[in-house]
Amino acid sequence: MCDVCVMNAVKDKMLSRRSFFKAGAVATAAAALTGGATTPAMAAGHGGVVDMTHAFDAGFPTWDGAPGISYDKAFDFAKDGFNLYNLTTNEHAGTHIDAPLHFSADGSSVDEIPVSNLICPLCVVDIAARAAEDADTMVTPDDLTAWISANGEIPDGACVAMHSGWAPKAPGADFRNADADGIQHYPGFHVEAAQMLMENTGAVSIAVDTLSLDHGASQDFATHYAWLPSNRYGIECLAGLDQMPATGATLVVGAPKVVGGTGGQARIFAMI
Repeated sequence: MCDVCVMNAVKDKMLSRRSFFKAGAVATAAAALTGGATTPAMAAGHGGVVDMTHAFDAGFPTWDGAPGISYDKAFDFAKDGFNLYNLTTNEHAGTHIDAPLHFSADGSSVDEIPVSNLICPLCVVDIAARAAEDADTMVTPDDLTAWISANGEIPDGACVAMHSGWAPKAPGADFRNADADGIQHYPGFHVEAAQMLMENTGAVSIAVDTLSLDHGASQDFATHYAWLPSNRYGIECLAGLDQMPATGATLVVGAPKVVGGTGGQARIFAMI
């Protein structure tokens, strides 16, 4: 066989194998999406994805007012052929997780949160109209009762999220909203609402679009101390709740798997 003929034969064989493996990869991906482990939240199917995560840098507001991240460039592309930063971060800055260990002596660290608890039916409790008039308002048991009356029972494994309309204030100073005495003012969950969820539902997480599960002016962090030691987790600084229905979306929480961590930055998105 001539050299050209051999080369063409090899080329045709390679293209044939490439098509075979490409088709196999597509089939495998489809099987993973349709035939893998599912949760009740995934069963209904979804048609779109919404990013629920704020962009995070040293200018993003934090609870204590200090920068939440700093960058030390250890390698530079022009000099070293690649870029690499050493990052110093506050676990509880930006869109992030509060692990049970954050407010308990021996609760689960962030790496110990079961992955099954990180894919959640999302229940959105909308208090935005009230928060526009009163920055210190909170989600109360009455709000949860009204939500249940309108939407049905809160499903097991749910994340119950407060939509206060606060997210668009970031990254400006109004997101922290501290007064002249340094007291912050923004909405959160009332401890009695957290207790109602703990006692009457199978919710595994609560989330807020503000800096804290407790309202900003809290001095006792009662909601943190009630919710997290029950081995449930929290999410703070969630974005995008204005794009979410009251029920029917699925929240996917990309929690960091840092051994012993009390929380950490998370990439979070919702499927609707």
